[in-house]
Order: sequence, then C-alpha cells, then structure tokens
Amino acid sequence: MARPSLREQLLVAGLDSFHRRGFNGTSVQDITDAAGAPKGSFYNHFVSKEALAAEAVRKYVELRRSVHRDLLRDTKLKPLRRLRRYFESLNQAAAKAAFSSGCLLGNFGAEVSGYNPLISKRLGEAFAGWTDAVAAVIREGQKAGEISRDFSPAELAAFTIHAWEGALLRAKVAKNSAPLDLFVDVTFDKILA
Repeated sequence: MARPSLREQLLVAGLDSFHRRGFNGTSVQDITDAAGAPKGSFYNHFVSKEALAAEAVRKYVELRRSVHRDLLRDTKLKPLRRLRRYFESLNQAAAKAAFSSGCLLGNFGAEVSGYNPLISKRLGEAFAGWTDAVAAVIREGQKAGEISRDFSPAELAAFTIHAWEGALLRAKVAKNSAPLDLFVDVTFDKILA
C-alpha cells in the first residue's frame, strides 16, 4: 500500500487536532508536529489554517459517510427503528470518546462559522447532506405510517439533527450520556412517533 502523501498526512493530523482541541486550540505547529512534517511544508499544501480546516470538514464527512449510509440504508429495520439505531450509534461514539470531542460540524459551527465564509460554506454543505440522508429515512417512515406527518421530512430531519447537536454539546459539558439519552427518548418516543 502506498504511503499517504504529505498533504494527506497534514489533513489527517489537522482533522484529528481540530476535533480534539478545536480550531482556535490548534496551531499550524501542532498540525505539522502531529504529521511529522517541517512547519514550512504546511504552506506548500494549504494556503492557511482556515483552508486546511475547510478541507478537514470535507474529510470528516467523507470518513463518516459510509457509516451513515450503512446504518441509514439498512432496510432490514423499519425506518423509525433504523433512525433510532443510527442516533444511538452516534451516542455510543460520543461515550467512547468520553464526551470530549463532540461533532466536528457542531464544534466548528459554534467556533468559526461566524467569521470564516469558506468553513461556513463547507459546514452548510455538510449539514445539508446529513439532513437529506436523515430526511430520506423519515420520508420512508411517513409513507409506512410509522413516523408523524405533522411536519415535512426535511423539517423533521433538520430538527432532529439540531436537537442531537444540542444534546451532544450538553453531554460534553456534563461529561455523561444523560442529555443524549433524553434526546433519544423524546425524539423517538414522542416527536417522530
């Protein structure tokens, strides 16, 4: 197997550092140290830390896309159960990370989207893609009569993702799963049902 390019090494190191420490808590030096690269080489591949962060959002989505696709398209499960299992798997990942890293999309949304148009644009695209994937399952569940039709699939998907991001933020603060457990119970037993 070919060794990853230096650009790819910097991207992976940046993604990891941004996810663990945030945008402002990560320096170019942190990224190059983690990648085992000289600091000057960073600028041969990225014009700025912001440009790397925008690419990190793309990479984050790419890495999670197969997990999303597999869980959300598992037609052996009814749509509502499939969605619940999907969000429960996200909650388990948060617990495995000791509620410390959160979701890169939510983290960047809170930290840098207000002042960086490129990162904000990438975040918007990422959230739109995620919302579309969840909405497809909700649409299927509405057709089957197991998910509420009080709102459109897109509205329910957006609300569900917004609520999960907020619950994850609270879980990071509390350092426990209580907010995420409450999210699952209310969302799947009351709002979507």
